[in-house]
Amino acid sequence: MSVPGMSQPDVDIDLGRLLKAVWDRRNLVLGLTAAAAGLAFLVTAMIDPLYKSETRLLVETREPVYSSDQNPQSAGTALDERAVTSQVEILQSTDLVKQVARELNLSSRVEFDPAANPSAIGDLLVMLGLKKNPLDVPAEERILKEFYSKLSVYVIPGSRVIGIEFSSGDAELAAQVPNALVDAYLAFQSGAKLENNTDASAWLEPEIARLREKVRESEEKVAQYRSQTGLLLVNQQDTIAAKQLSDISTELSRVRAERADSEARAQSVRNALRNGQAVDAVSDVLSSPVVQRLRESEGNVRAQIADLSTTLLDEHPRMKGLRAQLDDVEKQILAEIRKVLSSLESNARVARIREEELTAQLNALKAGSAREGEESVELRSLEREAAAQRDLLETYLGRYREAASRTEPKSLPADARVISRAVPASESHYPKTLAIVGVAAFATFVLASVGVMLAELFSGRALRPSEALLREPELEPSAAVAADDDATEPSVEPEPALELLPVISNVADDFSVEAVAEQLVTDATPVAICVSPEGDEGSAAAVMLARTVAGEGLKTLLIDLTGSACPTDLMAESARLPGLTDLMCGDIAIADSIHPDRLSSAHIIPHGNANARRAMRAIDRLPMVIDALQEVYDLVIVECGSAEAAAVARIARSENGEIILSILRSDLSEVEQILAEFNEQGFHDVLLMTPGMPTGPVDNHSSAA
Repeated sequence: MSVPGMSQPDVDIDLGRLLKAVWDRRNLVLGLTAAAAGLAFLVTAMIDPLYKSETRLLVETREPVYSSDQNPQSAGTALDERAVTSQVEILQSTDLVKQVARELNLSSRVEFDPAANPSAIGDLLVMLGLKKNPLDVPAEERILKEFYSKLSVYVIPGSRVIGIEFSSGDAELAAQVPNALVDAYLAFQSGAKLENNTDASAWLEPEIARLREKVRESEEKVAQYRSQTGLLLVNQQDTIAAKQLSDISTELSRVRAERADSEARAQSVRNALRNGQAVDAVSDVLSSPVVQRLRESEGNVRAQIADLSTTLLDEHPRMKGLRAQLDDVEKQILAEIRKVLSSLESNARVARIREEELTAQLNALKAGSAREGEESVELRSLEREAAAQRDLLETYLGRYREAASRTEPKSLPADARVISRAVPASESHYPKTLAIVGVAAFATFVLASVGVMLAELFSGRALRPSEALLREPELEPSAAVAADDDATEPSVEPEPALELLPVISNVADDFSVEAVAEQLVTDATPVAICVSPEGDEGSAAAVMLARTVAGEGLKTLLIDLTGSACPTDLMAESARLPGLTDLMCGDIAIADSIHPDRLSSAHIIPHGNANARRAMRAIDRLPMVIDALQEVYDLVIVECGSAEAAAVARIARSENGEIILSILRSDLSEVEQILAEFNEQGFHDVLLMTPGMPTGPVDNHSSAA
């Protein structure tokens, strides 16, 4: 029947132990660090230095200062991100690279064609067929491949600036290559514009000649049509017929106005005469000189009549003569008024006749205007065609003159300009000796320290049980022994005097696990009985002791005699493995009770699965088992937990064995009491093991009185 697996107990990592392990092996760590730093320095000293230089180029739309197509607002929209990326590809084009390689004679440099001088090892690999012969590749391709490996062209983010970097073992060459590449690129851009202008000029010349002929033919058609249809212009806009129609219309309007005015004035005079009204208010009558003189004569006669009427009677001859003269003047005035009326009526008749004549002429011109309108439509069509041909000719002429003026490369600036030229570098770009040595030393130091820490972790010496595990209840074998023997509760004995204490046999004032392990290894101790008055915390120290001794290369076995099975939880793969209780009950053989430690090379006999009380009845067999195990293992550690000295005495019979007291936090009085109990059982030499010194001084060489 298989035993179900159980989860492994939680353990804590002892950081102090890890740091102490690194400090103890500081010579190894520092030695490896120094060796790595020296090796890195030698390697960097053997590497040929590389120098890097950079040229920067601003991509922007550029036109000659005399160009009429300059538009600063369109530059930003014309050169977007894709346009700048296209310029990067042009800078890396094979044609430009080949041109620069020829100008700088790069084929003569070993740096750009290392295959031209192959090494003996390379020739051997080629002969064995393990490597392709590099000379099978054309020299130009080899140079281009090496050139591209040293060239870097990139766009600076957020701008239209292109950086051209080049690295070389020669600082001068590292600066010459990007500058030469930029010059070739600018010349390429200007040449492309010049080629465009040349092509445009070659295409425009025959087109201009053809358009001139078309313009001449179109203008001839317009002139012939005007002559045939009589649509001759008297000014820039009007034809003869249109001008005549306009003039007659104006004259007709004037004649009608004169006629109406003459008829109105004649009617006013006629009405005044018919109604017997005074005609002096009529302007035509008043403006007549004869009427004006007659009115003056009438006034003089009336004045004389009025003057003589005061002295003469009406029948007086003088009075009669004056009245006869007055009548004659009035008749003359009336006759003159009739003459004015006749003149006005005559003017009205003449105006009416003139109006009729002009109306007849206007009607005749209107009849001809309809025909002329139809002819004007065709004329305007011919004029539009001629104007379109003329405008196109003028446009072509302007473009041709502009293209003809750009016949020199300098007159066509490239759409880019250099904002920073490369200069020879004063320091090498690679290798950075100080940085490489520092990184190598630091990395080696870290790796060496990590290696030491991992060794401590895998050996288990840097692990300790968690606080939760240490708080678990335990059942000590001493209690089982007491129950088996039906012993009564021991009486409290008085505190022993200091002179009755056994000797603490630590060779130095160091009670750490490492010091105790070193003493056991040095003394070749076969058996160590560990007692942990404080329970599982001391048992965890015993586990660390076993792993530390195993780490020194000794075959180590730990026997779990505790009631809580703390060592089993810390070392065994499962808490249900057969162990000591099964062995004591006779259920298994010794070999079946031994299991490997899961974190070190040590072995363990775990607590077991049989009844503990039954197993304790055969506790007297344990010394024989320990003696048998000494034949196989260099050191057998028996962890008894918080057992009493009397219980320990039942199994500690070996004269070569050691009693180890694992103390963590007990004060001096408790330590003295425990030592007194062991002294009473005949144990006069005790090893003290504790991570820290107990409270109060301890005499390392105290002896019994």
